[in-house]
Amino acid sequence: MGKLDGRVVIITGAARGQGEQEARLFVAEGARVLLGDVLDEQGEALAKELGEAARYVHLDVGREEDWAAAVSAAKDAFDGLDGLVNNAGILRFNELVSTPLEEYLAVVQVNQVGAFLGMRAVAPELEAAGGGTIVNTASYVALSGMAFLTSYAATKAAVVGMTRVAAMELAPKGIRVNAMCPGAVDTPMTNPAQLDPGADLAEASAAVDELYKKLVPLGRIGKPGEVARLALFLSSDDSSYITGQPFVVDGGWLAGVSVF
Repeated sequence: MGKLDGRVVIITGAARGQGEQEARLFVAEGARVLLGDVLDEQGEALAKELGEAARYVHLDVGREEDWAAAVSAAKDAFDGLDGLVNNAGILRFNELVSTPLEEYLAVVQVNQVGAFLGMRAVAPELEAAGGGTIVNTASYVALSGMAFLTSYAATKAAVVGMTRVAAMELAPKGIRVNAMCPGAVDTPMTNPAQLDPGADLAEASAAVDELYKKLVPLGRIGKPGEVARLALFLSSDDSSYITGQPFVVDGGWLAGVSVF
């Protein structure tokens, strides 16, 4: 028996990183998963690997029509919908005074508008199913600050705010809504060298490891699978009395800074 037996879940940004690990874990726990992403080749390959329990659909989370198509695809493939993991996101480093409006709005469109459209699109289907779960991916920086992340921090703080409001509005319909706030996680977003064939991946990874050994109380960067297990908890009956909450998964980073 899996923790998600019989459930149908949409996961966005599912072609790689945290979304990929969430998809793998959810299928292993009995769910049928609709993988949404704009990385079509990788998404289709993952769906093929996962077998009959997975389908892939091109999903630009900032587009209303893509969300409508994704919901329809989930219902057509699996006869229903029980959950959503809003995982898709982008990151841009820039100081406040140097951030072009176009860049700021691009991050808002994916991280903030994408989460809003996703919740709005699935809520009626979850209500029709008798209830369900929504897990939004926020960030450590939604609750703290980090230089050069104005656009990213703004959108992730918005995700936490929307999570609380949605949780209150949707609770009478049997829908629980929570947010995950990861710290540094070992994905291409944190370590872009993973996507650069010309980069020295070993050297880049060693530098990342050394940085987070100093910053994080647990002494290391997080693993995508560790975030996936939190998504599983929030999507399963293990968290049946929890809604409207941001869950920090950051190795203790938010707890403070050590001088030793």
